[in-house]
Amino acid sequence: MNRENKRRSFEKGYYKNHAWNDSFTCKVCGRLVTPQGAGSEHRNHCPNCLCSLHVDNEPGDRESDCGGIMEPVAVWVRKGGEWAVIHRCRRCGELSSNRIAADDNPMKLMSIAMKPLCEPPFPLERIEELTALMAGDGSLN
Repeated sequence: MNRENKRRSFEKGYYKNHAWNDSFTCKVCGRLVTPQGAGSEHRNHCPNCLCSLHVDNEPGDRESDCGGIMEPVAVWVRKGGEWAVIHRCRRCGELSSNRIAADDNPMKLMSIAMKPLCEPPFPLERIEELTALMAGDGSLN
């Protein structure tokens, strides 16, 4: 059943309140993704590469015609300490936030979280000079 037929077979917002029990193959890494192990009934991204598809305008509505790959670009911590992944659509650029699942790749999550520290927007060799320009003494001690 393709996405258009699936959209027609259920009323708007159906997936907001109903579990998604279908398995799917990740369009990025090719892994078979099953709903078991997610810790939720709403599996929407691959636990291996954390990518998903742009199928919703609002969570669960399956109204988006974009269909682009949603790649993980950041993580954030929600109120209460729960982690979520920020996805950006490769096709249209839309951003969305999704809860992490219990079986998500922890190394992939940590690499996304550490990226801003590993790739700062300034050369690390100049950190002493930049600190001194901010009225600091420039020392790293």
